[in-house]
Amino acid sequence: MTHSQQPVLTVLREKIAADPDGFAVSLFNRLFGTTPALRDLFPVEMRGLRHTFVQVLDHVLEGIGAEDGHEELIEFLAQLGRDHRKYGVQSDHYWLMYDALMTEFARMLGERWTVQSHETVSHAMMLMTGVMRGAADSADGPAVWHARVVQKFTINRERAVVRVVADGTAARFTAGQYLEVQIPQWPQHWRNLSPATPPNAQGEIEFHVHALPGGQISGSIVRETQPGDVWTFGQQHGLMQVVPGKPVLMVAGGSGLSPLRAILLDMAQRTDCPPTHLFYGTRHPGELYELGVLQQLARTNPWLRVTGVAETTEDPWWIQGSADPHQWGLEIRHGRVGDVAAAYQDWSDRQVLLSGPPSMVFHTQWELRKAGVDAENISHDPLN
Repeated sequence: MTHSQQPVLTVLREKIAADPDGFAVSLFNRLFGTTPALRDLFPVEMRGLRHTFVQVLDHVLEGIGAEDGHEELIEFLAQLGRDHRKYGVQSDHYWLMYDALMTEFARMLGERWTVQSHETVSHAMMLMTGVMRGAADSADGPAVWHARVVQKFTINRERAVVRVVADGTAARFTAGQYLEVQIPQWPQHWRNLSPATPPNAQGEIEFHVHALPGGQISGSIVRETQPGDVWTFGQQHGLMQVVPGKPVLMVAGGSGLSPLRAILLDMAQRTDCPPTHLFYGTRHPGELYELGVLQQLARTNPWLRVTGVAETTEDPWWIQGSADPHQWGLEIRHGRVGDVAAAYQDWSDRQVLLSGPPSMVFHTQWELRKAGVDAENISHDPLN
């Protein structure tokens, strides 16, 4: 098929893919040139946002041109529209983006910008912006809500526990979900954090944060967050949950314990919980600081069993002096948490919840599937 015979949406995808950042720079310059006030809705550094925007646009152009999967695309765009409320995006802004996109596409296609191609592209962009706008306009509740930091505990140079209290409104999430969070040190930058506690009537929420290498926001939380800071929250996401009546295997890596901890605390308020075994893994033994809380939880809930897993047998100098994890009387093993969990026993009758760094989740899922666990029984949040 020659270039002139290709569907116009395919041609646009190819042209964008040839220079994705150049396309995004030109598009946003056009948008801000038309309406300068829109620049304030975006972070100062936009490279990451431009990359994400191009990925989303490519997904939309591909999805519209596909023969099926349109229902999934509509839901994807609807969720995107609800998510964009936190940026301060208003209904009229979608028309401005539509105009900027159409003008940019006309420039890119040149002589191929015919009446027919205009109609095809217009239909696609009207669908994209229209679904997003409609979902945003019909969404329930405020676009954002706020919580004030009331306590912060530094565990070591890489980890901290932060407790916040929702400011005048109930926190909107369920145990196991993660939240879009903006901290005052990084305005217009959003990151996903998982509460380590289920919601309560007092609006209290606890976060366990690991300062990732190169992670500007996680690093700021661990090093700079102080009581009195006001955090802003957007949408809640995630579908991890325990299905009643079926035994459970949970495998957590590091701060990936948070959503599973929230689910366990929520389960502890009920009397019909299935047998549950949690493997809580860290790099070093001194990072298993949550074993004390988990030991208390297991002692009062006979359906819960906890195994701590550390990859090393000794702590590095910068976390020496931490509490000995053996003091809580829980089982401690050494190795990669996925390897330890998969080899522990037959888990083929379990529903499995995984949470942690993407590499840990990939590895654990692979080991469990090799050990006979059906992939349909394994759930985890999206991996970035």
